[in-house]
Amino acid sequence: PHFGDQAMTIPGLPSTNDPYARTTQVFPVLESEMVDRIRNFGNPETIEAGTVLFVRGSRLADFFVVLDGEIGIYRAGDRGAPVEQVLTVFSTGQFTGELDHLRAQAPLVSARAITKARVLRVPAADVRRLMAAEPDIAEIMMRAFILRRMGVVHNGDAAITLLGAASSVDTLRIERFVVRNGYPLRLADAEGDPLAVAMAVELGLEAADLPAVITVDNCILRNPTIPYLADRLGLAEKFDPEECWDVAVIGAGPAGLAAGTYAASEGLKTVVIEGLAPGGQAGTSSHIENYLGFPSGISGQALAARAQIQAQKFGARIAVSRAVIGLESASAPFRLALEDGQIVTASALVIASGARYRRLSVPGYDRFEGAGVHYAATAMEAALCTGQTVVIVGGGNSAGQAAVFLSRNGGHVHILVRQAGLAATMSEYLVDRIARSQRISLHVFSEITSLTGDKSLCEVEWTDVRNQKRSRISCGALFVMIGAEPNSGWLRGRLPLDGKGFVLTGCDAAGQPLASPYATALPGIYAVGDVRAGSVKRVASGVGEGSVVIQDIHRFLGAMK
Repeated sequence: PHFGDQAMTIPGLPSTNDPYARTTQVFPVLESEMVDRIRNFGNPETIEAGTVLFVRGSRLADFFVVLDGEIGIYRAGDRGAPVEQVLTVFSTGQFTGELDHLRAQAPLVSARAITKARVLRVPAADVRRLMAAEPDIAEIMMRAFILRRMGVVHNGDAAITLLGAASSVDTLRIERFVVRNGYPLRLADAEGDPLAVAMAVELGLEAADLPAVITVDNCILRNPTIPYLADRLGLAEKFDPEECWDVAVIGAGPAGLAAGTYAASEGLKTVVIEGLAPGGQAGTSSHIENYLGFPSGISGQALAARAQIQAQKFGARIAVSRAVIGLESASAPFRLALEDGQIVTASALVIASGARYRRLSVPGYDRFEGAGVHYAATAMEAALCTGQTVVIVGGGNSAGQAAVFLSRNGGHVHILVRQAGLAATMSEYLVDRIARSQRISLHVFSEITSLTGDKSLCEVEWTDVRNQKRSRISCGALFVMIGAEPNSGWLRGRLPLDGKGFVLTGCDAAGQPLASPYATALPGIYAVGDVRAGSVKRVASGVGEGSVVIQDIHRFLGAMK
């Protein structure tokens, strides 16, 4: 069923344009000489009608080019209509696959022969070799893969259903994970949509069971944890503790994704480990306007999605849903402990674990986190407070970008800062934009003193520290953007940190300078991006550090050999 909320869209991409409409790019027909070149990487086969080529949920599906006949791509049927539905039919010169070929994740659809057919089968392990050797074919494949995933997400094909109150902390927790990882999702609001309420009754779900995830095969997951959900959706990775990677990157923010891309593109066996989803803090930014090469701006999630695909194109593995919690060895090969007990072994490490959001010290603050208190202003959060008054605490660029973005939603935005203004902490273009906006008010020398509400935040009170004057307003959301603290707790006792917890680089344990500004006191371990002491907290600088550090790793690995 289609509920009040439509299928989710890939962040940063237009929701009104159906990618399937770009037929010649989504379903291209390869020239015969291109097909001949692909023969060097696969084997021709004759298959009978009804032969299954791959099924939804199976890992590492092979890549098929149709030489003759027809191949159908199927999705599971909707609830109440369990019969598979045909999404498209491939004929001579067309090929199967989408982004899961790059991500080594479970495919969202199934494929089988409609008629007797001849196909060219390229084993999953050889798809990247094909794309590296044949760049013109790879360009066609990559564009088709991206547009097919966009189409699946846009149209809700192969989508799971998230049934729960849209404003619930746990609903938002699951929604963020699924959406930020580019997985198709339909949200059924159990508070505001009668169809969703009826669905909960039909499935026998009580309030304590919500939010619930209903998979395409009609399995019900009651308020699942993120690791469990990732396993069920085929998003998680399983590691062999005896397998040794050339480099493991911890964190998939801009610095980590840059390191993963450059390492993989230069032939290093690379894995990037991320606890939630690619993008880091930058991935939650609604609109980045000063990143080089994007004069009209780009959302943090869209930038992260492109960087993720780029890293995977060169062969980097990106593992989500399991955070690194410990470093078990102080010399190469290094052993990383994940929160689910898995061990990842690598000859060199790049620490790009970034930072976590700093929280306010206000009574009752904890119970409103995710229920009115947010740390990011993406389209998801904006949809929750459309037309409502919102409050933003913070005076940095993230706060400014959020204010401009949220002011377009019809409500008024109040910015609270403890200092005398914004000029010292925010880019001038944002300061000017905020000053000119009729929907944004700036309150200086102000700090939050009280939050009130029942199940979710309803009112915010702040105090002018100069005269103790208090102001109270009804508001739909509070966005807290007051900086961050480094994600380095798992390194305490292993690496030197500064007084604030940032990783010290550029000197050894005795304080002597090292050749690399990104090297830590342990040879073979490097730190880049926001987690590094003295780094410039900007997307561009993080990308720069992540790309440059790979040369240091090459030298280290060369010396080891």
